[in-house]
Amino acid sequence: MQPESKEQKRLIRMAETISQALPYMRRLSDANIVVKYGGHAMTDPHLGDIFARDIVLMKQVGMNPIVVHGGGPQINRMLERVGIKSNFVHGLRVTDAATMEIVEMVLAGAINKAIVADINECGGTAVGICGKDGNLILARKVTEMRDPRTGELLQVDLQQVGEPARINVMVLEQLAAAKVIPVVAPIGFGLNDELTYNINADTSAGAIAGAMRAKRLYFLTDVPGVLDKNKQLIREMNVEQARGLIADGTISGGMIPKIENCIDAVNAGVEAAVIMDGRVPHSLLLELFTESGVGTMVKRK
Repeated sequence: MQPESKEQKRLIRMAETISQALPYMRRLSDANIVVKYGGHAMTDPHLGDIFARDIVLMKQVGMNPIVVHGGGPQINRMLERVGIKSNFVHGLRVTDAATMEIVEMVLAGAINKAIVADINECGGTAVGICGKDGNLILARKVTEMRDPRTGELLQVDLQQVGEPARINVMVLEQLAAAKVIPVVAPIGFGLNDELTYNINADTSAGAIAGAMRAKRLYFLTDVPGVLDKNKQLIREMNVEQARGLIADGTISGGMIPKIENCIDAVNAGVEAAVIMDGRVPHSLLLELFTESGVGTMVKRK
């Protein structure tokens, strides 16, 4: 028998990796998987191409991925270009009518179609929609929020900033039946008025995952996950533990709303929600198809 060359060894390791992923593929076959796509991965062309390939692979092996994307930095650049100044209240953009026009143009136009094009170029069939299409997301105006530093509930007027009130799952179910990958821009019509609302992408992804009874909800971020007080990654927690970590200050700042979105999603029926680092190449596949996974997983119990 001829000794194995370096190339043969590399190919054997690749085949072993694919074989080891088989149980995970079977377990998640035909499962709805919601992915919130944002942060550095969205602005790095190389990572964007990897993300598109991973989404196509998920679809190819029998999953039903649903992509919900953000676009804060791109919105900022366009607002600066047209001379509209942004005002923020505790980190949230006040969205008046003029700002909303730019938000819709950037999210539902440039960003959404760029992601669709990347997925289609990798062999997938993606369709870009926003929450206004088919009344996918009906929103109510945000009137209160928690201070990220103190947790105090504050009354706010962010104008055309909304939160999901109702998800029309039929739109996404029809796309899944047609073997299409939905790419969703997080804007929607008002439930009780005729306004268009700018909706946080994390919140939109969580609401869609809950309504679709997704197996997994993935938040691709710019951090590894939730860190303990020794700066070590916490790989898994339940809802009760998550609330305790918020109460004792381990989870703070911008991580609080992400964890709260995870809690809301699993309480709505999502099997698990994961906060993970979108800067790691193939982080989605590592989480889906390996025992250790990446990031911090939140489960109900």
